[in-house]
Amino acid sequence: MSVKTHPVDIAGVHRELPVVQVGPEVSVALFNMLGDTEVVEKAAEALAERMPPDIDTLVTPEVKAVPLAHALSRLTGKPYVVARKTEKPYMINPVSRTVISITTGKPQLLVLDGTDVPLLKGKKVAIVDDVVSTGSTLKGLSDLITDVGGVVGAVMAVFTEGSPREDVIALGHLPLFKPE
Repeated sequence: MSVKTHPVDIAGVHRELPVVQVGPEVSVALFNMLGDTEVVEKAAEALAERMPPDIDTLVTPEVKAVPLAHALSRLTGKPYVVARKTEKPYMINPVSRTVISITTGKPQLLVLDGTDVPLLKGKKVAIVDDVVSTGSTLKGLSDLITDVGGVVGAVMAVFTEGSPREDVIALGHLPLFKPE
């Protein structure tokens, strides 16, 4: 069985993304940079060049965008915070929001550890993600950042997906597909 793919170029790196069905009426070009060091590094370099200079802290949702936030942090010297998908016993005064992800179609929790709040309170924050699609994760992260006293100064992603978004600094755009 042959898998349909969608070609992309990420900061000069070519990849063929598998097109997978995620709902009854929609398929997506699945972008997963976990384990793809070349894509992570090149994307981080390109996003670092586009990051507003007044950003203090990076925030990323767990899991797929963590390597990107780490590489971007390393290049820019800005600290990063990971919004976890579950509350952990070691978290002190966690702050959370529930969102619906297009890739899972199910409610997901986003949790900030209270010990990370000083990195956000009174700071200008860039949200870093692999793909921004429906905006539900983005909205949940924005609410969390605002709740703890931070200000969202930028949203940065490798790709936007679905409807084009002017509010995201992205390296490319992925269309949605009709299932075959």
